[in-house]
Amino acid sequence: MITRRVLSIVSLLAVAAPVAPAAAAAQDAEALVREGRRLERASKFDESLALYRKAVAAAPKLFDAQFALGRALDLAGRYDEARDHLKLALALADPGAREMVQSAIGVSYAFESDATGAAPWFKDQFDAQTARGEIAAAAATANALARIYLETGDEDAAERWYKTGYDTGLMTPDLTPAGRDLWDFRWENAQGRLAARRGRFDEARAHARAAQAVLDRGRNDDQRPFLPYLVGYIEFYAGHDRQAIDALVTGNLDDPFVAGLVAEAYARLGDRANARKYYERVMASNAHSINAAFSRPRARAYLADGPGFTP
Repeated sequence: MITRRVLSIVSLLAVAAPVAPAAAAAQDAEALVREGRRLERASKFDESLALYRKAVAAAPKLFDAQFALGRALDLAGRYDEARDHLKLALALADPGAREMVQSAIGVSYAFESDATGAAPWFKDQFDAQTARGEIAAAAATANALARIYLETGDEDAAERWYKTGYDTGLMTPDLTPAGRDLWDFRWENAQGRLAARRGRFDEARAHARAAQAVLDRGRNDDQRPFLPYLVGYIEFYAGHDRQAIDALVTGNLDDPFVAGLVAEAYARLGDRANARKYYERVMASNAHSINAAFSRPRARAYLADGPGFTP
């Protein structure tokens, strides 16, 4: 009887043995991803990247590992490799995570200022969100694509997509006065930045005043940090670097794009110490976003080249 029991246990262990290492590897990989994220939040990017690589090596079919590695590679400036892993993550993603990964792939192209590469990922999302009646999400996606076009110098395409975002946002069912104000503010903000990029600075400042008037209605106080960003953006492109800095530093300096504009304005003024300070702030951010995509590469170039950098 004892012999039979022993044989049965041995047989069960023999069957389970091939499964156990794979499960253990997945658990180890998940732990590596968690630790990598902790290091990333602490701006220890080289260490986090190394852990994500180990996680992918241990469990190549683990979505979290592939996704984390793809994002980290973008932050490291290795964009082709980043997209390889983000596309693997997309193949592994649950339905609820697919749009998050699609956005990340679009952002990856934005890191290289490649609007042509980014556009299909956002357009597909916009169409799907619109078809599902997800109005707020569709409007945000349209604005995201508009932003990429704007920062890559295609103002006409940017204007079309910003207008699409505005018109879509106004289709929100049971739109409240605060909701209408929100979309009016975003549209004035977009038009102000568009005018600035086209060199129409009086027009841009008029849109900034209109945006201020919308905020003064008091229904969207959480949007107030975006007003100094708009004012600073206009003055930056007008070549008024000191005025740009004065406005931007009263906004959200945790936004890597805002910090990057401040840094670049200081660089144009010849203030290397402050330029370095704010570019280092950009590089300390672990944001994988459109804002990071249009600030981090310039920060990396400046910090690598120092005084030889041309803003």
